Amino acid sequence: MPDEYGNEPGVELGRRHFALALGVVLVGMLIGTAIVLKMDRPGRSQREMRPAGVAGPLPIGLARPTRSPDYGSTNGMIWIEAGSFLMGSESGFPDETPVHRVEVDGFWMDRTEVTNQEFERFVKHTGYVTVAERKPRAEDFPGVPPERLVPGSVVFRAPEGEVDLADYYKWWSYTPGASWKHPTGPGSSLEGLERHPVVHIAWEDAVAYAKWIGKRLPTEAEWERAARGGVESEPYIWGRDLAPEGKWKANIWQGGFPKNNSGVDGFVGTSPVGSFPGNRFGLVDMSGNVWEWCSDWYRPDYYASSAVKNPTGPSDSFDPNEPGVVKRVQRGGSFLCSEVYCTGYRPSARMKGAPDTGLSHSGFRCVRN
Repeated sequence: MPDEYGNEPGVELGRRHFALALGVVLVGMLIGTAIVLKMDRPGRSQREMRPAGVAGPLPIGLARPTRSPDYGSTNGMIWIEAGSFLMGSESGFPDETPVHRVEVDGFWMDRTEVTNQEFERFVKHTGYVTVAERKPRAEDFPGVPPERLVPGSVVFRAPEGEVDLADYYKWWSYTPGASWKHPTGPGSSLEGLERHPVVHIAWEDAVAYAKWIGKRLPTEAEWERAARGGVESEPYIWGRDLAPEGKWKANIWQGGFPKNNSGVDGFVGTSPVGSFPGNRFGLVDMSGNVWEWCSDWYRPDYYASSAVKNPTGPSDSFDPNEPGVVKRVQRGGSFLCSEVYCTGYRPSARMKGAPDTGLSHSGFRCVRN
């Protein structure tokens, strides 16, 4: 079941299931003192991009990505006017409270989530290797047999029978070889998915792409301002009804979760970006499809002390469910969100994830000033 803040446990599972797959007892996957982020230096990646054509890892701090040919361009972006809005919800979960007025400066935002086609272009230009594609280091997992240290990611697989919603291991599976290029594991490809949002993206992967193209990740406040489209206090970005006149407005789960997705909205997995109508700002897929990373650290109590003008999130991270694991904010929900599980497709709904963990429903979009 979702935790007390309404968050599905998929990201926590990503690390925990990996630890189980490796045969060790760890508090989380790919985090803490592990692979990328050290607890004493949160937010600073200890891995860098490898330029195309360069074999093997470069010393920390020496590798630098080349710039995108479209560096700094606003093509495919929408200007979000400066303004204020009511952030949060009193009818949601505790970490969405208190509702508070926030003011943000104007900014550009990608109309769509970053697609496989766009991310592939980035990888071809830079030789970047995502977290899911990197072999875990033996020093980060002492005692684990070398043959168990394999790259991979966590993939959703619908269970065959009825399951307890508290037992999310029944539908999440650590899959060696799964990555953005192989979204369901070895043997899968991006054929026909070029315009789908890229997935299995860790926060640091998203930051690397954004820097390459001359953009950045949105703050949580910018994201919610943009998602609401100028409409305040409504439960959904399109209004008060989840499916007005029986029409689904986003790629989310219909049917009995997690076994039967009826696909009434036309999809049972990710959908091509822009398959559903945009909000009043013209942004598409701000609800459903894939979770989107924000720049902010996550704290469930942050709203009580948030700045009014251009808040950038707390200075540190705290998740009461995993006190020793730093988290970044994710927003927007995904194709796996349902009325009975996470309802993450609401504009006020918050999710959190370890910066070096991606799953089969985690993606992103960018902004720029």
